[in-house]
Amino acid sequence: MSDENYYPGLEGVIAGETSICTVADGLSYRGYPIDQLVERATFEQVSYLLLYGERPTQEQDREFCKRLKRQQTIAGDLDQTLALIPSSANTMDFMRSAASLLAHWPCESDNGPANELENATRLLAALPVILAARQRRLDGNTPIAPRDDLGFAANFLWMLNGEEPSADAVNAMEVSLILYAEHEFNASTFTARVVTSTRSDLYSAVAAAIGALKGALHGGANERVMEVLEEVGSEANAEPWIRQALADKKRIMGFGHRVYKTGDPRAKLLKPLCAKLAEQAGNQQLEAIANTIESIVWEEKQLPPNLDWPSARLYHYLQLPVHLYTPLFVLSRVTGWSAHALEQAANNRLIRPRSRYVGTPARDWD
Repeated sequence: MSDENYYPGLEGVIAGETSICTVADGLSYRGYPIDQLVERATFEQVSYLLLYGERPTQEQDREFCKRLKRQQTIAGDLDQTLALIPSSANTMDFMRSAASLLAHWPCESDNGPANELENATRLLAALPVILAARQRRLDGNTPIAPRDDLGFAANFLWMLNGEEPSADAVNAMEVSLILYAEHEFNASTFTARVVTSTRSDLYSAVAAAIGALKGALHGGANERVMEVLEEVGSEANAEPWIRQALADKKRIMGFGHRVYKTGDPRAKLLKPLCAKLAEQAGNQQLEAIANTIESIVWEEKQLPPNLDWPSARLYHYLQLPVHLYTPLFVLSRVTGWSAHALEQAANNRLIRPRSRYVGTPARDWD
């Protein structure tokens, strides 16, 4: 193995083929540029596109939304089991358990591609209801049922707060969900494909993907971004703080990307929404802090912000608790994970790479 190529972190390695998403020349889902999807499609329509391969017709869109509504019902036994999870549990651990527990109350008894598509729809529909109920209980409140007259993004905000959200809040949430829905062979998606390649089920693949997403270098990054902004505290402190952090070689979460070297297109789409919500919230100081840090990091390191940098602020302006930031990622990315699991299963080969051995040379046990 010594003469074979080795790429730490599999950087630059083509590990498979996909027709779901590409990050070449920007970002597109099934051939549709992300900026068009953000401007013209709903999150439900994007979810359908990812799962079925084509944009829905009007009839398919209506039927898909109806199916999502039907799948929002949580079995009483399941709800009671989830309510027993200690309030001290990490919310991502809770989400991982929720995805796994859903498998014990299956929607179909058979097993096969059609069932896995139904399971994907169920995960997409049920996880927001489960997460909102969890947060309501943590706040000492009674869970609120979803409404049939609200879309995916609006329903989640409704179930959290019990108040009908503003149009701007719904739009901001919907755009963030679309941007987080899929991103090629990232760590959690690759995890889902590895699990699927063993011929395991979708619930196992999604539970494993949630475990991968929990890490600070993947989904947990947006929570770390908010910690940075809170630590800086004021616009006046932003420049000295970031220059000292760079001098100390401190890693600043929310900047740089393994794939995007000149800028994350998702961050560019989310930034104007942050500015709009900040103005409405009267919290423009946070935007000033972020802009100062952003410009200096680019000036000194040529590192552009990634999606986590603006999304943390966006969720802050929507008054969401920090511990919900990464679970919100789950609510969106479950569509991408499911699409990749289905694609992997349709043309499967067990994913089993080799390693380079660097241990002690061969020796005898005397």
